[in-house]
Amino acid sequence: MKKFPFISLNTSLILLRVCVAILFIAHAVVRITNGAVSQFADFLSSQGFMMGTAVVWIITFFEIAGGILMTLGYFTKWLALGFILMLIVGIIVIHAELGWFVGEHGTGGMEYSIALIFALIVIAAADKNKSAD
Repeated sequence: MKKFPFISLNTSLILLRVCVAILFIAHAVVRITNGAVSQFADFLSSQGFMMGTAVVWIITFFEIAGGILMTLGYFTKWLALGFILMLIVGIIVIHAELGWFVGEHGTGGMEYSIALIFALIVIAAADKNKSAD
């Protein structure tokens, strides 16, 4: 009988990849369905970003298309890099000034983004299509 976690390392890495990809897809879909695209665009414009609406739609498209491709295991390393860069910009522009904690002890901090960055590093490292180190 297998011991906890009852699955192989390879299977757990696939689950991590799929879970993180679905989180990005869900984030983008909710942005569209609850009408937050214009709110996010207005915020980016207030922070000095040019063409805030276009930037938000590019981010949203990347989260959906990249999330789907990552779920299927395509371009995993490159998508992980793109998501990491997006998260770093999000930390700098939004989350850092809100502190560390996202909920319970804070509002909108950077802990979730940091966790996603490290998960994406693991996902990129586990990419079977990676070139020799």
